[in-house]
Amino acid sequence: MISYRIDIADANAHLFRVMLTIPNPAERQILSLPVWIPGSYLVREFSRHVSELKATQAGNPVALDQLDKATWEATCSGKAPLVLRYLVYAFDTSVRTAFLNAQRGFFNGTSLCLRAEGREDEAHEIELVQMPEGWEVATGMGAVTVDALGRGTYRSADYDELVDHPFELGRFWRGRFEACGVPHEFVVAGAFPDFDGERLVADSKTICEAAIKFWHGSEKPPFDRYVFMLNAVDEGYGGLEHRASTALIDARRNLPQKGKAELTDGYVTLMGLISHEYFHTWNVKRLKPREFAPYDFTRENYTELLWFFEGFTSYYDDLLLVRAGLIDEGRYLKLVAKTISGVADTPGRKVQSVAQASFDAWVKYYRTDENTPNATISYYTKGSLVALALDLTLRSHQGNLDEVMRGLWARSDGGPISEADIRDVLREVGGRSFDEEMQAFVHGTGDLPLQSLLERVGVQWQSQAPTVPQRLGLRVNESALTGVRISHVLRGGAAERAGASVGDEVLAVDDWRIRRLDDLQRVTVAGGQARLMVSRDQRVLHLPLALPKDDPAQGAVSLTADAKAQKPAQALRKAWLTG
Repeated sequence: MISYRIDIADANAHLFRVMLTIPNPAERQILSLPVWIPGSYLVREFSRHVSELKATQAGNPVALDQLDKATWEATCSGKAPLVLRYLVYAFDTSVRTAFLNAQRGFFNGTSLCLRAEGREDEAHEIELVQMPEGWEVATGMGAVTVDALGRGTYRSADYDELVDHPFELGRFWRGRFEACGVPHEFVVAGAFPDFDGERLVADSKTICEAAIKFWHGSEKPPFDRYVFMLNAVDEGYGGLEHRASTALIDARRNLPQKGKAELTDGYVTLMGLISHEYFHTWNVKRLKPREFAPYDFTRENYTELLWFFEGFTSYYDDLLLVRAGLIDEGRYLKLVAKTISGVADTPGRKVQSVAQASFDAWVKYYRTDENTPNATISYYTKGSLVALALDLTLRSHQGNLDEVMRGLWARSDGGPISEADIRDVLREVGGRSFDEEMQAFVHGTGDLPLQSLLERVGVQWQSQAPTVPQRLGLRVNESALTGVRISHVLRGGAAERAGASVGDEVLAVDDWRIRRLDDLQRVTVAGGQARLMVSRDQRVLHLPLALPKDDPAQGAVSLTADAKAQKPAQALRKAWLTG
């Protein structure tokens, strides 16, 4: 049994102490720490936070040679257990790594648990005992022997399972519920005192039951227990999926408040995050790219399928909210319109397909810069629109995307799949080949035919007047301290043609001082010429700006249900939004 004892070495210094025990080690035992965590496609170099690594056998020092940035070799003698002791610095509040201070602890195994190479298929245990008074433990990992606070020993079947169960430590709120007969827990750290836990639990139960029924009908899901771990902070947003749990982070102001029944945009966003990560329990944790079977923790794991596993999950996260009755039709269409508008406002959609963007996630999606909107497209947002386009295409002729998802689950027995599998199931459900749509939607860079598809299901599409930044092809940050500062210059726009640059402070237009970019439309005429004054690297520059005429295609999209649509279209819309 490979075992880890994890203690708090110094909460104020943000240090965990780890003791790893390996019985019957190899003569030259290789040890390594993952360089990435599944679900977050970036090499994060967790080993940079490891220090004071030492090895012993029977109390005697063992030589350790570092082979590369995250790999060591221990020269062992005999079969006495190899014991490694080391510290891990933990001060990242994200869901991807580890965090520790005097109020709270959190870790993923990929950040703390060295891997005994060649022994990954054996059972692994984690022991958590020494913690501050009153601290509890929450995790989806199976308990062996624990006390009322959750302190004790946990066991996983192998290393992959070990690092797929994050741990939350501290004094947190805990709620429990059952969804389709399966026990669920929801723990929340950092919430305001007036946080409405009962409402969060009730709504989470509704989301979970909708997802389970989506995949399995009346049957039980492929897990016996599930844990949500939410870290409520001042500013932050994100989640990371695991096989029987998820780690979430969101602004505490977005949590429901006791005595207030209003459905805020922030709470809708939180429910969408809960729905997204829970849907991942099937779509990427079990159904997964064939290239991820098994994971290689030492390097990037490339796939062109993140548009499916992240994008389709993004499609269903809000769709399940409206199907479950947590948001209404109007609010859902508003969310879809926001996604459509965001993709349309990204020139990179004409440069990269979602398949290419998936493959390049390791170097582009998580490493954003001022040129990102021009160079790539989000496989989350455009991927969700690919799902929408395929779903509405199917519904207009035969079948629907729900049947495709369940068909892929049945075909793979909830395991690895390829793009060929997706194409085959689309053909089976739709009664014809979808190769043309797949080539255009997934491997092409053209705009999706969403307007015509939505109109077929009785949804009205309206283009709004473009904002000043949209007309000029730029994005800005505005504040009383910094003024109007350009953050992105979009490819092919008027600002780029004028020579505007990221970091420029916009001072004036035609001798009028500009404190908000919207003021530009009050001192200029669309289709005319203007002189843009900017400050760049302590110099004042005058840029000739050709103001484009208003183009409705540049503006945001709004979607509304068409009450006057023909009955067949209304029936299609109802079937789509109710499941």
